[in-house]
Amino acid sequence: MSAPREAAIDPRLIQDAPGLKGAWQGFRRRVSQGELGSLPVIVGLVVIWLIFYLANERFLSAVNLTNLMLQIAAMGTISAGIVLVLLLGEIDLSAGAVSGLSAAVMAILNVKHQWSPGPSILVGLATGAAIGLFHGLWITRLRVPSFVVTLAGLLGWQGALLFTLGGTGTVNLNDPIITGLTGTFFEPAIAWPAAALILLLYVATVLLERWRRAAAGLPQAHPRSTVARVVVISAAVLAAVAIFTEDRGLPLAALIFAGFVVVLELTLRGTRFGRHVFAVGGNAEAAKRAGIRVDTIRVAIFTLASTMAAAGGILAGSRLLAVNQSSGSGDVLLNAIAAAVIGGTSLFGGRGSAWSAILGALVIGSISNGMDLLALSSSVKFMVTGAVLLVAASIDALSRRGRQAAGRA
Repeated sequence: MSAPREAAIDPRLIQDAPGLKGAWQGFRRRVSQGELGSLPVIVGLVVIWLIFYLANERFLSAVNLTNLMLQIAAMGTISAGIVLVLLLGEIDLSAGAVSGLSAAVMAILNVKHQWSPGPSILVGLATGAAIGLFHGLWITRLRVPSFVVTLAGLLGWQGALLFTLGGTGTVNLNDPIITGLTGTFFEPAIAWPAAALILLLYVATVLLERWRRAAAGLPQAHPRSTVARVVVISAAVLAAVAIFTEDRGLPLAALIFAGFVVVLELTLRGTRFGRHVFAVGGNAEAAKRAGIRVDTIRVAIFTLASTMAAAGGILAGSRLLAVNQSSGSGDVLLNAIAAAVIGGTSLFGGRGSAWSAILGALVIGSISNGMDLLALSSSVKFMVTGAVLLVAASIDALSRRGRQAAGRA
């Protein structure tokens, strides 16, 4: 009989050698194994902001940063749904078309059929949910790859958008509740308590994750690392609110976007459903043998993702005050996927966070906004965004290879 193989040592239990050399080696190891979390994205975002600030001081003005948040709210909301799909190791190429169609349904009901805004918005969201349910069932029942199903959806739902809008091609939105989704700003008396609530929920997700790992007997990050992460995020949120209140106030669109992300993160980190999502994304066959209903998880995730796409489309329509034949097209889908990947969600499934949508959307939005301020051409914008995406995907691939090598050690 062959000798039994020794159990793999968790890389977080490895002690680094003392001195600068040991610190450098430890840093390289953590980079190669993807243990730095969101730190590379945050550092990259700071560098991007610094570059654009040096090129144009208006970039970090309160007015421009508020506009930046309004610009990324819709795309970031769609990206949050993409994050869920990527956690399963799947892809959704129809998110942009779904966002446009759902917004069109809302607009037609509200403007042409005189529905009140509440029911119109709910039907728009339900349209996205129904499409996601259809995708999920088709993928799980017929075993058609998600790439093919959602690619067909990209084409089909774009056609449905054109059919829904009819000959007019454009529907202008003037209902104050719908336009107020991105046109409402809160004064400090509301903005600061809202920021405090968001931070409390963020801390709750961090503590919940530590408790879950402790209960499962899994290694955890050092408490000082966790505290540093909470302090950095808290400082960023408080600084953002201070900047918003210096301009028009805290945008309702930012609260909606952040609220979606917080709820999704709490769901992923603190519920059995969330643990099953990570399990399926990590190894679907092992999850099935453990009794997890893999197909049910997939259907639920595609339903949630398309609902988020619908919400993003409604926010986009609110900001532009109209829905037209190009809604959800162009670079909407590509930016949403890029934001999820750049934010730190793995393309290979099983690793990521809903917070990735915020970080990635900030990176994508900052590049676009900064280049617009500098009056650079769209060609440069696309090339720079593509380069950033390629770097993020390469880091993800190298991290995955490093984790696999550590697991075989």
